[in-house]
Amino acid sequence: MKAFRVVGSYADPRKRQPFSIEVSAETEEAVRERVLSTLGSKHRLKRREIDITEVTELSPDQITDHVVKYEVGA
Repeated sequence: MKAFRVVGSYADPRKRQPFSIEVSAETEEAVRERVLSTLGSKHRLKRREIDITEVTELSPDQITDHVVKYEVGA
């Protein structure tokens, strides 16, 4: 597995809410799907309300999320 950092924003009723999430997955496409699914379920958002601006692969020393670090094996 690889670790990725996803940066973007989503539509909040009053303004655009920025986010940055670390996710582990095999491909960038799987990362995008997982982020859309997670934000949609937690914040009751439609996929069109979520804008992903950047997906970056992380090296093991750049990972800050303990769950992602465990899943990657770093």
